[in-house]
Amino acid sequence: MIPADLIGRWNIVSWLQLYDDGRRQAPLGERLDGFIRYLADGDMICMIARADLADFTSGGQWNASEAERAGAYSAMLAYAGTFRVEGDTVTHSVRQSLFPNWRGGEQKRSVRLEGDTLFIEARLEAGTPEARTAQLKWRRAA
Repeated sequence: MIPADLIGRWNIVSWLQLYDDGRRQAPLGERLDGFIRYLADGDMICMIARADLADFTSGGQWNASEAERAGAYSAMLAYAGTFRVEGDTVTHSVRQSLFPNWRGGEQKRSVRLEGDTLFIEARLEAGTPEARTAQLKWRRAA
C-alpha cells in the first residue's frame, strides 16, 4: 500500500473488538457515525461516535452535568495528527486526542484495501485475558 491509496475521507461502517476467548464487542454499539480522513500533506483525523449520541439536557457544552459529559466521552473517539504508510501498516502519530494518553504517541495499524472498503486492524493487550483484535471497516466517501 502507498499513502495515495488512503487519501480522502472514509466513513465508518463497523468497529468490532474480537477477543481471543471468542467474545465480540462493539465498543460504541452497532450504529456508528464518523470518519477517518487522510490528507495529501500527511495530516489525518479520526472521529467516531455512536449514531444515537444524545444531546445534553442539563446545560451547555461546558456546564452540563458530569454524567452527561462522561456519557458523551464514553460515546466517542476522536484524534488527529499525521500518518505514514510502510507496507501494510499505517502509523498515526497522534498530536491531539480525546483520550489524552494517546497524545504524543503512535498508533500502528495494519491496513487492507478491497475496492472502496478499507480495513484497519490493531492487536491490543496481547498476552492478557483481554487480548483482542480491533477491527474497523470503512467505506470511501463519494
